[in-house]
Amino acid sequence: MRIALISTCAISVPPRTYGGTELVIGELAKELTRRGHDVTVFATGDSDPESALRWHFVTPVWPPDDLAELRHAAMSWAQIGAERPSFDVVHAHTVPAVALSALCEIPLVMTLHHHRVDALVQYYAAFPEVSYVAISQSQAKLSPELGAIDVVHHGLDVERYPTGDAAGGWFAFVGRFAPEKGPHVAIDVAVNAGVPLRMGGGPHSVNRQFMAREIVPRLERAGDLVSWVGEVSFEPKLRLLGGARATLFPSEWEEPFGLVMIESMLVGTPVLALARGAAPEVIDDGVTGFVVRDAAEMQARLGEVARIDRAGCRRRARERFSSTRMAHDYERIYERAARSAQPTAAGRLKLC
Repeated sequence: MRIALISTCAISVPPRTYGGTELVIGELAKELTRRGHDVTVFATGDSDPESALRWHFVTPVWPPDDLAELRHAAMSWAQIGAERPSFDVVHAHTVPAVALSALCEIPLVMTLHHHRVDALVQYYAAFPEVSYVAISQSQAKLSPELGAIDVVHHGLDVERYPTGDAAGGWFAFVGRFAPEKGPHVAIDVAVNAGVPLRMGGGPHSVNRQFMAREIVPRLERAGDLVSWVGEVSFEPKLRLLGGARATLFPSEWEEPFGLVMIESMLVGTPVLALARGAAPEVIDDGVTGFVVRDAAEMQARLGEVARIDRAGCRRRARERFSSTRMAHDYERIYERAARSAQPTAAGRLKLC
């Protein structure tokens, strides 16, 4: 099949540091290409996917800008419509691409990477011909207005994740320093238990006050017990996760997925997560980690992670969260979308 993947214009594909959605797009493009498909990624010009690349913005537009994303989506669709032979399916990962799909007959698959936003659910519902995909059952259940949509868990190239040995002896936190991600909770859990914590990540511009108010004072009080290493690229992230006894995932919102959980499990490091969002369906309790009710239970179970067999954790993660499995799931959705594509409806504008 000829497949167009529309990424964002905020982060390159694959990302240098932060960028979960863009990492998944890069992995999907690579696996689909290896499976014999003709794949083109529409992303930023500094991207380096293992497929063809088209771009409008040479470098990422950061922080994310809605009008820039609109321009990026519009230019992507314009190039898609001009391609000959035409694409069989377009797979978008950015919100503006949905409305612009009304201008083109090529079927659209749209993966929802964000939490529920009422206005966006109404927006999506206005385009019922689009094949929507949730990244977890938890996320899908929060938008019943979209009906029985497909669910595809993220997958990664499992061969890029070597076995960790917990040699560092620390616990790990990797993610945005934002209230909903719970970095302050991770610090409190580690300090109260008297265990070392190593943290990778940092705040976005909208979280600077949170960083100054909640994180910096905690880091100062924790002293050498908690170390913040800043944003981490791929290899340092693997060393951080692989050297950890466990990864703390104290997410305090309805997290649509939580990619760092599977990255941790793929190196054999179990995850301790609050029972919010997708965590209960991503973690096999007792096999790849523990799902807990609150911070107190997370702290109480720190000592139990040694009971998790790291080889078994890694093996289970490789079974469930490979990019091969993810690409296979999407292939079925692409094929169904291509089969069900209807000729241009009366009165519908067709520009490509």
